[in-house]
Amino acid sequence: MAVTSRKNAAKSQEVKEKQNKDANDTKNQQTSTKTEKTEPTRQYSRHRIWSRFVVIVGVIVYVWYTSKSGKETSLARQKETLQQRGQAFKCDDEYLDEIEDFPGCAPKKCGRYVSDKLVTANEANILLKIAKRGIALGGSDGGASILDLHSGALSYGQKFVNIYSIDESQKIFNAADLAVYKVVKSKIQHAIAEIFQISADNLYLTHPTFFSRLTNLEPKTEHDEYWHVHVDKVTYESFHYTSLLYLSDHGVEFEGGRLVFLDGPLDKPTNNVTLEPRKGRVAMFTSGAENVHYVERVSKGTRYAITVSFTCDVNKSIKDPVTPRS
Repeated sequence: MAVTSRKNAAKSQEVKEKQNKDANDTKNQQTSTKTEKTEPTRQYSRHRIWSRFVVIVGVIVYVWYTSKSGKETSLARQKETLQQRGQAFKCDDEYLDEIEDFPGCAPKKCGRYVSDKLVTANEANILLKIAKRGIALGGSDGGASILDLHSGALSYGQKFVNIYSIDESQKIFNAADLAVYKVVKSKIQHAIAEIFQISADNLYLTHPTFFSRLTNLEPKTEHDEYWHVHVDKVTYESFHYTSLLYLSDHGVEFEGGRLVFLDGPLDKPTNNVTLEPRKGRVAMFTSGAENVHYVERVSKGTRYAITVSFTCDVNKSIKDPVTPRS
């Protein structure tokens, strides 16, 4: 009897241990299945968090860039034909202190102006012909070529040469063309005098006054990097008044190449004032730090223009160009 009871007790214990083992196996299997089901969800959550992070970074970069660039307003668009439009404002103190040393030459107010009525279509075509023929005798390996009829400087590869030392130059410039050059210079001179309420007799043509051809070629020298922000009076000490006569059309013959003025602090401009070139359009502005600006890089085509600069200092004046002698 005692033996039988012990056997039954042992058998009962084995059955109980087997039941416990089966229960544990079932629990482990359920836990494993649950883990397998939740793992993709965890991966999906990590993917969603990463995507949100990328979007947030993108927004931050966009806000930083737009706030750095400032808002943009247009002074003149290519499709507009303007008698005259401009903005007047306070002069930079340093510019005003220096220009007041020349009686009758200090502006009532500084500013920037544009006109499409100063230069005729025929005059613009003649000047464009001079620019194309002259620069064709040389030309930069990079994106910016210049021709200065006064000094003779011509971009040539990665250096400058004197265009008047090239025999062909005697055949492409004639007295009639240079007479037009002189007339246009005089028109701009008197327009600047009227706008800024000074005497035209106190304004003198100064160096450098030059034709420019801008393209999208990569720069080869520092002279090809025309897009840097600058102040004309700092770059060219003799400048008091700057003008640009455009000889090709933005959006038609080239893309990019706009003139952009930066208003507000230089490290964080509050407003970008843009001017789109139009053939025959003249931009005129005081050359001090009140007119910080740059030219956008040309992205397509060719942009032609002529910079006509004026000084109040007769000692820094230059003479009109003359026909080369053979």
